[in-house]
Amino acid sequence: MKKRVIDEINRKLDDLNYAMTKSKFLDLVELLGNRKELFWRNIWSGIVKGIGIGIGVTIITAVIIIVLQKLVTWNIPVIGEYIADIVDIVQNSR
Repeated sequence: MKKRVIDEINRKLDDLNYAMTKSKFLDLVELLGNRKELFWRNIWSGIVKGIGIGIGVTIITAVIIIVLQKLVTWNIPVIGEYIADIVDIVQNSR
């Protein structure tokens, strides 16, 4: 009976060890202990996220403006005039 209990405990410890290794839990604990590295990692992360958001918004805005310009060339009566006004506002704001 003791052998079965010890084997069960060893199996659960192996499962826990695998889960902690897979989730990189120990790396996180080490990082939290080093505040200077954590600070710089967060600074760089924020800078990269900001640049990514800026590039993404620029690309999406450009695509939207191109689509709106194409819609204006189709001469749809009410929508065409409205979109033409929007495109003029965007182009004149530069």
